[in-house]
Amino acid sequence: MFNGYQEGLTSWIKLWLQEDVGSGDVTTAVTVPQGHQSRAVIHAKQSGILAGLPVAEHVFRTVDPALQFRAVATEGQSVQKGDIIAEVEGSTHSLLTGERLALNLLQRMSGIATRTAEYVSRIEGLPVRLVDTRKTTPGHRMLEKYAVRVGGGSNHRFGLYDAVMIKDNHIKAAGGIHEAVAAARAVIPHTMTIEVETESLQQVDEALSSGADIIMLDNMEPSMMREAVARIRQGRPHVRIEASGNVSLDTIRGLAETGIDIISVGRLTYSFENLDISLDLGTKKKE
Repeated sequence: MFNGYQEGLTSWIKLWLQEDVGSGDVTTAVTVPQGHQSRAVIHAKQSGILAGLPVAEHVFRTVDPALQFRAVATEGQSVQKGDIIAEVEGSTHSLLTGERLALNLLQRMSGIATRTAEYVSRIEGLPVRLVDTRKTTPGHRMLEKYAVRVGGGSNHRFGLYDAVMIKDNHIKAAGGIHEAVAAARAVIPHTMTIEVETESLQQVDEALSSGADIIMLDNMEPSMMREAVARIRQGRPHVRIEASGNVSLDTIRGLAETGIDIISVGRLTYSFENLDISLDLGTKKKE
């Protein structure tokens, strides 16, 4: 599910549980008898795209391996208000201890997947890929980028380590686009790409002549973007073109129709609404 990050996820969950639980859940300890057993139902309180079921299960099993988690819905499913998502059965103490963290992650990831699906629907039928950015919550990037994929989007680079992306400050520090690209090309592996962020047609021409693999058109008006696309297609047809900067649900279709290949949207992971999901205890018994 997380491409080899299972151990890392477990470490993060333990850290997040420590933040929430600390020395113990005092409310549950003083109100719920030891040995009390419950069956809990997790259900949607609004419609959206579900993401994070395996993470929620991992939270509960980290709290108490004896808890029984059964997914009723499937990852990536469109759920409606009232739909049952999962059932969890076992120690009431364990259920209530893990409830908040499991729901926080499930709600957040489902919110991202839902927002991503909304953006994807706006560019349906066009040969454009929607991708996220590095504008993620510290400590949650892996989960948030996974939620983008569940919602139908794709991932941009995961961090500063897996691709060269030359932005305005790099250009200033290096002395220009040509200088920045040449310096990068001299040392990176042949499998690594170089992307250059451009804000004007002059910079587009410089990026083209420098040999950039991907050219980002940042905060360009549609008319300038169309001209930039025409120049790139004429000069080096195989260069990939990315658009970025204040992309909204209202503007994404128009941008996609300019002929670009990729649209990156930071709002997927920093401006979304959590999906409302709740956990309710059902039949209870004491051992």
